[in-house]
Amino acid sequence: MDASLAARLQRLEDIEAIARLKARYCQACDDDHNPDKVAACFIPDGLWEGRNIGVHARGHEAIRRYIGGVKDSGRIRTSAHIVTNPLITIDGDEAVGAWRLVMLYTGVAPDGAEQFHRIIGFYEDRFVRTEDGWRFASLGVTVEAAGAYSVEDSRLI
Repeated sequence: MDASLAARLQRLEDIEAIARLKARYCQACDDDHNPDKVAACFIPDGLWEGRNIGVHARGHEAIRRYIGGVKDSGRIRTSAHIVTNPLITIDGDEAVGAWRLVMLYTGVAPDGAEQFHRIIGFYEDRFVRTEDGWRFASLGVTVEAAGAYSVEDSRLI
């Protein structure tokens, strides 16, 4: 295989590995915000940042605390992270990625009733290649809209 073909193949494999890492992250969040699984997606001093929601968790322990706090609060249940439109750029052993985000979840209304919620936003992430594969150096989420919504026709669910 010539060097040019090998480099192109490596780039495609790296893009796929990063997309799979993002999918593992989303699955870990949708696994009742599993703090250990989420933290495992990051390098030891990685950063989880809610850019416009005031969250800044650096390192595995801080990420576990934040994600565990989301889980323990009970405010987000049965979540579904939907990430689309990936733009991944590889530069050697580093990469950047951007995705659109739609997150649907159930929560509890002030009267105690189950309520449907949604978040719309985007991710801007940095990645590094490690001995164990690609990991997040930083994950940045920006929430553009969030709130409750109703399902008018219960026959749809």
